[in-house]
Amino acid sequence: MIFLEQGAFEMSGEPFETRITRVIVSTASKELSSAAHSDVIIVGAGPSGLTAAKYLAEKGLKVYVFERRLTFGGGIGGGGMLFPKIVASKEAEDILKDFNMKYRVVDDLLVVNPAEFMAKLATKAIDAGAKIINGIHVEDIIFRNDPLRITGVAAIWSAIELSSLHVDPLFFYSKAVVDATGHDAYVLKVVERKLPESKIKVPGDKPVYSEVGDKVVVERTGRILPGLYAAGMAVAAFYGLPRMGPIFTGMILSGKKVAETIINDLNKI
Repeated sequence: MIFLEQGAFEMSGEPFETRITRVIVSTASKELSSAAHSDVIIVGAGPSGLTAAKYLAEKGLKVYVFERRLTFGGGIGGGGMLFPKIVASKEAEDILKDFNMKYRVVDDLLVVNPAEFMAKLATKAIDAGAKIINGIHVEDIIFRNDPLRITGVAAIWSAIELSSLHVDPLFFYSKAVVDATGHDAYVLKVVERKLPESKIKVPGDKPVYSEVGDKVVVERTGRILPGLYAAGMAVAAFYGLPRMGPIFTGMILSGKKVAETIINDLNKI
């Protein structure tokens, strides 16, 4: 065994452990402080959220993705009933190429490894300049009246929410908020519950009809209220559309479409 003398890794009179903590806290605090005022906050780091993050960030927008779990990918990782493959139809081929994903064509479907799908969605979003923060739970929204507009979110660490502790959140202002929370449509449900004047209703998605669900979720993707947008399965939950299972065409096309919609809207401000 090798024993190191006390202070072998110390610099400027600080223990090494002190520097570890100080650097983590200072740099993370700086990033959270920056997130307090952004262009777009995407809630949910699933396929639609990550796709949107990439296309928004590469246009120079300041984009943060808040994910309540400690990993990204949403429903991608489980493949189809834990079989390590997912599929997309040929309408998604350009996006797969844009994200540099490998795929095979089988029975007119594009077959992708879910681990690669998750990793490359996140990598391309990060490379474009988006910031992904895991373990953060959005519990409320920020709004303004006259006219009604969503202007950000209130969030706490997911560990606080899981512990059922009463801790006040921090606030994150943004020009646009995207609900990409999947079947839960969590942000939309907060608005439904707390802002009845919005007239929002979230009936939830319908049973499986893959061919229809994969198309109509893209058609309905867009702005729900000024400042509030929906992508992916949150769209299906809001409009009562069929779910589609382990085919991800609609998810990534929806992410790209919501990005284009936001860019167009922000250019008008």
